[in-house]
Amino acid sequence: MALTRRRLLNASASLGALALPGLRHARAQDAEIRSPGLSTFGELQQPADFKHFAYVNPGAPKGGTLTVQIKNTSGNQNFETFDTFNIYVFKGDGAAGVEATFDSLMAGSADEPNALYGLVAQAVRISADKLTYRFELRPQARFHDGTRITAKDVAFSLNALKTKGHPIYRSILADMIGAEAEGDDVARVNFAPTRSRDLHLIVAGMPIFSAKYYANRDFEASSLEPPLGSGPYKVSRFEQGRFVEYERVKDYWAADLPVNVGVNNFDRVRWEYYRERQIAFEDFKSGKLNYHEEYTARFWATQYGFPAVADGRVKREELPSGSSTGTQGWHFNLRRPQFKDARIREAINYCFDFEWTNKNIMYSAYNRLTSYFDNSDMKAVGKPGAEELALLEPFRGQLSNDVFEDPWLPPVSDGSGSDRTLLRKADELLRAAGCKRDGNQLKLPDGKPFTIEFLDSSTVLQPHTEPFIANLKRLGIDAKIRSVDTVQYKRRFDNFDFDMTSFAMGGSTTPGIELKNSYSSQAASTPGSRNIAGISNPAIDALLDRIARADNRADLTIACRALDRVLRAGRYWVPMWYSGKARIAYWDVFSRPAQTPKFGTGAPATWWWDADKAKHIGMQG
Repeated sequence: MALTRRRLLNASASLGALALPGLRHARAQDAEIRSPGLSTFGELQQPADFKHFAYVNPGAPKGGTLTVQIKNTSGNQNFETFDTFNIYVFKGDGAAGVEATFDSLMAGSADEPNALYGLVAQAVRISADKLTYRFELRPQARFHDGTRITAKDVAFSLNALKTKGHPIYRSILADMIGAEAEGDDVARVNFAPTRSRDLHLIVAGMPIFSAKYYANRDFEASSLEPPLGSGPYKVSRFEQGRFVEYERVKDYWAADLPVNVGVNNFDRVRWEYYRERQIAFEDFKSGKLNYHEEYTARFWATQYGFPAVADGRVKREELPSGSSTGTQGWHFNLRRPQFKDARIREAINYCFDFEWTNKNIMYSAYNRLTSYFDNSDMKAVGKPGAEELALLEPFRGQLSNDVFEDPWLPPVSDGSGSDRTLLRKADELLRAAGCKRDGNQLKLPDGKPFTIEFLDSSTVLQPHTEPFIANLKRLGIDAKIRSVDTVQYKRRFDNFDFDMTSFAMGGSTTPGIELKNSYSSQAASTPGSRNIAGISNPAIDALLDRIARADNRADLTIACRALDRVLRAGRYWVPMWYSGKARIAYWDVFSRPAQTPKFGTGAPATWWWDADKAKHIGMQG
């Protein structure tokens, strides 16, 4: 899974003349605004003296063990193995759960997707031009060894991530000029005039490392030495590539802060690694895993008839996810010659029969993705209005005419699995692009055979991909699935060494600078970025910049709609599907708050171990 801004959070004016720096600095300080939190638009929902978020139980007991399988990744993490606890750099396969060992300057609220409240920082002072932020640190903030978290540690962390971190962090922090310590208790962060709208939120959500710890260690190195952190958990046990277990820090310095009340309730959190999906599911059925989120509709419909479900020891629920719809699809690698022509990419779209796949493989559980901002008002609909045209017209000569018409939609089939009408359209597009048939083989305009390799490290999507491939073969395209081990897959993925591959990215209610990592020209040539399609388009770059700097919701929405049109016109992917619900199954050993957050399920972050329930079903924590 990509590094979304939600993970980062849960993880305009010119500078002017520099003739009188001392006077300018004094005036900037005089105009500073002091705040206990940060937000994107408007005011913070919570008052300065709030006690806890509304979606937690402030009296939740501590105890028990949450045991899960890694289902989402960020940075250098890998679904099937790990060889380092440093997840913030490019090298290695990072361990699951490391994020919980580090604190950040501020922490997010699941009721406000774009707001942060004080954690290590008790307040922030913001200059009038919003180019300097001074974070006031709490004197009680401590690393796990008892040493104080100082402004020097904050400055070291931000500067290290900007210059040595994973390419995702380097890209996002590009307009952070730097961070400095003003004594022990104030960390000053300076931004470039070109800064994005939400860069201050991203900086405040970054992990804080110990400068002293890294004084004699290489920040970029892979290491199985658990790093010195300050968060609610620390590494207790692990076996490389098999499991990693974290224990709750009993004397955690920030346990009673409002942002932490009612969360971090488990004494232990254990992440198990599996190379085979079925083995993982058998471990859930036996109770070795006690919480499981199911992403495959056919498994949800067919695999939950085991005794523990029947007798009520295992519960199943479908919960509204509350989060924005992300993107998921088979992405073309435009760095490959066979995908240079948009007509060829559109032809391949005609070969995927979503209607048949949804009914016969996914139990009609999904909706078709048609947009990069589906299920939101940022989705482009109809012809562009005047405000969108104002953003698009400067690039009219560089853009497809489709951009200025109704936005492109993936085809709707007759549900047969091999819609002849659609396949004829695909054949016409391929011929128009210069492809020719040689017997049963389709050849590219340069005379080479048309081949496609779908790269994957799992067989989960094989039932969906095989009918897709069958239709491609009907057109003479030599298509096949190539399944490789996770280490090889990650290496090839990071270096864009594939024809097509499937990928999912989380959505956001307030998209920002993180989109540059997925769609910008710079990211297209940066190994490890999430621009896996290799999209490089000056119009897209301009729209990404507009989105990153939009200072109100209306401008942001218009810019996202314009971007949606351009991306959809490019036929850069074969879009898959979305649900809007989270399918969870769990052993009946948990309790939860009565209220769920507005932007999420709250599961299992706000849950707690219920000793009475566990005793009733004979499960120990």
